[in-house]
Amino acid sequence: MGAPFVGSEAVAAGRLTAYQLRSTCTPIHRDVYIPRGAEPTAVTRARAAWLWSGRAGIVAGQSAAAVHGAKWVDDRAPAELLYGNRRPPGGITTWSDRVADDETSRRDGILVTTPARTALDIACRYPRRRAVAAVDALLRATRVPVADVESLAARHGGRRGIRAARNVLNLVDAGAESPQETRVRLVLVAAGFPRPETQIPVYDQWGRLVAVVDMGWRELKVAVDYEGSHHRMSRRQFDRDIRRQADLNELGWDDVRITAEDSDGAIIGRVGRALRRRA
Repeated sequence: MGAPFVGSEAVAAGRLTAYQLRSTCTPIHRDVYIPRGAEPTAVTRARAAWLWSGRAGIVAGQSAAAVHGAKWVDDRAPAELLYGNRRPPGGITTWSDRVADDETSRRDGILVTTPARTALDIACRYPRRRAVAAVDALLRATRVPVADVESLAARHGGRRGIRAARNVLNLVDAGAESPQETRVRLVLVAAGFPRPETQIPVYDQWGRLVAVVDMGWRELKVAVDYEGSHHRMSRRQFDRDIRRQADLNELGWDDVRITAEDSDGAIIGRVGRALRRRA
């Protein structure tokens, strides 16, 4: 299945010979192996780093987010651990910090920070836009309320980075379905627009669900949708998008569709014009 394991333990238990270990497995860290040909994921790297620590470290940061099921975690990024060793091997990042017992849990046997603590660590340590996108994805996956993270931030009031973390938490919205949706929302908020509501359901006069728009202002009937590449690669999705757009227009909605090619300025300009038309 590609799960990492401690090579010396596997040989001692008779699960494979030393020759099989060398010939069929690939070392990812010292005495930590994965089956040859397996592609490491963020979760794989998290478990491998925890095994490298002698099972003494705590999986944290984006690695913990991946273990908790968050999307959009880079499979190539170094694993992150709360661990006292300040000179980890390549592929592992460590830091030391105070962790209360109720801020850790076990997931598939791995010691990992809880979703709320994971969100706080990310908010304290990462640049704002990256942190908001990562916490959006984590809270969406775990359904942990942002209030739980804010409560934890109050507990750690003197921690380095806590002021930046509070700023991040003020911007978080678990309704974002992708980092690009987070980016669009942050651009709009930074430009001074009222904070948009996310995942707005739109119904027709018969109560049929016509669309769920990514974000917008329902009282003005202005929607903002981020169109990923999958919208252009599937003929069925393309046709569905055309019908959806027509339905929204018939119901009086102004739907601003954004792609990765749109600059921040273009997003601000197009959304601003739509809001002025409705104001």
